[in-house]
Formats: sequence, structure tokens, C-alpha cells
Amino acid sequence: MVLELLFSAVFYSYISYSVDNELKASMIKQAKYLFATYDDVAEALTSKKELLRKVLKLQARIATLPHENFRSFHFKSYRKDGHDYLEAYFPYEFPLQRYLILTADVTKQKQVEKKVIRGILLMNLFGMVAILLYAFFLSGMLIAPLRVFSNKLAKMNEYALAPLDLKEIPEEFAPLGESVNHLIRRIESFLRYKKELFVGTAHELKTPLAVMKTKSQVTLMKRKRSEEDLVQALEQNIRSIDDMNAIVGSILEFGRAEGAQFEQPERIDVVVYIETICEAFTLLASQENKNLICRLNPEHLYVTLPPLLLKQIIQNLLQNALKFTPEGKKIKLLTYVKNSSFVIKVRDEGKGIDENMDLFAPFRRTQDSSGAGLGLFLVKSAADALQAKITIRNRRDGKGTAATLILPLKEVSFQ
Repeated sequence: MVLELLFSAVFYSYISYSVDNELKASMIKQAKYLFATYDDVAEALTSKKELLRKVLKLQARIATLPHENFRSFHFKSYRKDGHDYLEAYFPYEFPLQRYLILTADVTKQKQVEKKVIRGILLMNLFGMVAILLYAFFLSGMLIAPLRVFSNKLAKMNEYALAPLDLKEIPEEFAPLGESVNHLIRRIESFLRYKKELFVGTAHELKTPLAVMKTKSQVTLMKRKRSEEDLVQALEQNIRSIDDMNAIVGSILEFGRAEGAQFEQPERIDVVVYIETICEAFTLLASQENKNLICRLNPEHLYVTLPPLLLKQIIQNLLQNALKFTPEGKKIKLLTYVKNSSFVIKVRDEGKGIDENMDLFAPFRRTQDSSGAGLGLFLVKSAADALQAKITIRNRRDGKGTAATLILPLKEVSFQ
């Protein structure tokens, strides 16, 4: 509306200015005609008054103005007896302060200007009404899908999460709907894994406790308890306690990883950062008679992210690769930029994985795994926090496993 009023004001000012300039230009032209045609303009205005009035279509006279000092042409506007007039003053005999005065009746022009301004005001009035109606209609169209989102989200709870039906939503809101559904799926996955974590924790702790209780009861039931039986029972209890400590340690590590998601992002050279991790694991691999090869590209890449989350991902992937790679075999860590993403790959030469298993679920581990089964769960949580994609697949050549982290690049620089 403000723009419409501003445009109308500018438009009216332009029309008024153009009309006034045209009138003034016409009067200047007529004055020049009089000065060029007649040597004595005052005598011509007296002798040929009626002829000049018809030709010029305005009144002309010579007058002395002792109180004026116009060295060049000058214009004045005034209103008299319901008519609008424009007067032009041209120096005729300047030392005597005599001027040629041309007077034009511009009433019709002013009436046209008034009609124009009334038309503009009327057009603005109808335009504002139309804009208000359109804005009201458009806002209703925009709010309706948002109300659908709001109502459906309000009815949801953690026990009944379901993606929104996008058929009821206009095509323009499809990207928003997809984003909301993606968020719902992430929340659903997060809650499912959380529940599995709690249930798995209880189950994992229950097993060593049951072993400790059974072993203690059997030892107490023996009528003749030798020192050897007591030592064996204590050793078994210590092993069970160690197992529980490992589980508790993994849960604490998960808690620290959750806390790292709220870590303040930092601008780091991610390639150099990964290189320092590689140096530590290269030494560890050599101690286990294994070979870790790191091929990092580009040489430098500056990104903004919470570095601890990235460290947790790479450390867990390298630990798993070292664990399942036999002695004398190789582990490779590769980095490169592809399609506006930073890709990190860890390839081992182990026996591979069961791709039908959900490796990222808590306490999900293979039979020959000695860990608590939370490592990849931590990796998935950290990757989600970085808005990255993590996949673990068997290598195409069948010689091990390849874990791939795809980190989308937003604000980056190579120096």
C-alpha cells in the first residue's frame, strides 16, 4: 500500500510538472515571437491588440513595475474570480523596469489536473481494497496448510509418531512437509534407539549380576567349601564386575557423546585434524602388526563443526577396523571432496559384516565381538548431530568392510 501511494504521488507530481513546463515553454516561445516580429512591441500590442489576442490566445501588455527587479523571465500563478491564471514577466526596458506581461487562463489545465488526482485517489482506493482482499485470501491459503501441520503435530506423542500425509497440502508446501517428515523419522529413530538402549542396558547388566548371584549361591550351598572354591567364586565375580564396568563405561561414553552435540562449533582444518588422529592410530596399528594407511585429500579444508563429534566417529570406525582386521593386513582411511560433501572412508580387510543386521542399534554386536555394542550406536548419533550420512557395507571386492561418512559442506574454504 505504501508503495502504491508513493507511486501515485510521484505520478501526479510528474503530470503536474510536465503540464506546467509545457505552459511556460509555450509562453516563452510566444514572447520570443513578439520580440522577433515587432521592433516596437508596445506599439504592436496597442495597434494589433485583438489580432494578437486571437493568435497568441492570451493577454499581453507592457507595464512598469517599479518594485520588481526581474533580470530574466519570471512566472507567477494566482487565482481570481474562480479562474486560474499563469503570468509571465519578460524584461522589455530593464533600466526603466518595464516588462512584457503575458497572462494565460489555465483553468482548464488545472481542472484536468484535479480530475487526474481524483482518478488516482479513486484508483488507489480500489487498489487498496483489492490488495486487502487478496492479502486476506492469500493469508488464508498460507495459514491453512500450517494449521494442518499444527493440528497433526499437536495430536502426536512419542508412542504414535507417523509421517504427515502430504496429499492434503499444496504443492508449494511440499518441501516443508518433507522436512517435517524427515524430522519425525529422526525423532522416531532416536526414541526407538533410546528405548533399545534402556532395555539393552538392563539386560546386559542383569546377565553378569545373575552369574554373580548363581556362583555365590552354589559356593555357599557346598558343605565343604575349600579355599579353591572361594577363590574361583571371587574370580568369577570379578570378571562379572569387569563386564558391568565395561557396560557402564560405554554408557558413560554415550552420555559424553550426547553432551558433545551441544559443544560450540569451531572453525578447524578438518584434514589436519584427521591427520593427528591417524598418527595416533598408525602407532597403535603397528603395535598389533597391522598397517594403517591414511590418504587425505585435499591438503587443507576449513569447516565449522563440533570437533569432538567428528573425533568420536573416526576413532570408533578405526577401532572397529583394527579389531576385525587380522595381523599383517591393511586398514585404509581416505578423505576427499565430492558433490559439495566431505567424504571419509575407512576400509578394513576383515571378514565382513551381515548387512541384514542393524549395526547402529545399541548392544548390537557379532558373536566374536568383545565390546558392549555401543560403538556404532555412538557413531550414528554423532553423524546425525552433524547432519551427516553414515553407511557400513561389505567391500565390492569381498575383502572386508567399508565405512563411509558423508559430511555436507556449507561454509568452507581451502585456505
